[in-house]
Amino acid sequence: MFFTFLGTGAGLPAKERNVTSLSISFPEYDGNLWLFDCGEGTQRQILYSSVKLTKLKVIFITHLHGDHIFGLPGILGSRSFQGAESPLLLIGPTGLKEYVEVSLRVSGTHIRYPLAVRELSAAGGAAFEDEHFTVSAEPLDHGILSFGYRITEKDYPGELLVDKLKQAGITPGPIYKQFKEKSEVVLPDGRRLKTASFVGEKRQGRRITIIGDTRPCDTAVELADHADVLIHEATFQDHSRALAYDYHHSTSVQAAEIANKASAEKLILTHISSRYQKDDQTLLLEEARRVFQNTELANDLWSFHLRRQPR
Repeated sequence: MFFTFLGTGAGLPAKERNVTSLSISFPEYDGNLWLFDCGEGTQRQILYSSVKLTKLKVIFITHLHGDHIFGLPGILGSRSFQGAESPLLLIGPTGLKEYVEVSLRVSGTHIRYPLAVRELSAAGGAAFEDEHFTVSAEPLDHGILSFGYRITEKDYPGELLVDKLKQAGITPGPIYKQFKEKSEVVLPDGRRLKTASFVGEKRQGRRITIIGDTRPCDTAVELADHADVLIHEATFQDHSRALAYDYHHSTSVQAAEIANKASAEKLILTHISSRYQKDDQTLLLEEARRVFQNTELANDLWSFHLRRQPR
């Protein structure tokens, strides 16, 4: 699972940071790609990354402020222009469907693939599910309805017990794949074998939490409970807590406090105000690490690999 931070700024583009967008790709699942938020200029950022729009399956929108959605019409049009024919699903707050339809209609943008929009109720809840993942959404504390998302990978089979297969006289080949995917396998010699004996115990899937714009709130802690990775906005330094509160945002230290309360494994800070230049950004990271040591500060086009780990 690869995270690519296409934009890590807040409010408006800056020289060092474009506005918010995050891609998650799944090489282990046919290379499928999800996008979280799509600020202005996201498609240009993609040109400097390994992200491929033809692999894009789902776009999740945390909320409808411009720095999170103004790049969406361009992405939708470019995906069509690049020849994508597979369906695309958009998920986000009420109003997303109208924004997309009006933008495409007024600009005369035609798309050649099936496009669906799923609007979430203000109460949140189940947002998405496929063969490998479930995604839930819960409302946060922002000036408008803003969601946090929790991605839960379904438990996956343990490792194939190759030595045991060889002891049973089963040599390596395509049949090994059947032992991973089926409950019973018929061998060329006619034997029927239950596959459970040849596969290790199931392993718990990974858990990722993406917090949209918000003041610190209990919901953020609940969404991030024991997350392998918590991605949280950190718009302001901690000495600006009053300003952060007024603008319905969080500071870097408040994000670290959420990670602590949630017993998260790793915290990644993003959505940084353009008022902070390089030295100030270092201070954001340092003050967060004093509260939660395993913290990183995302920069534009930075990638992070979350491997499967046995628990």
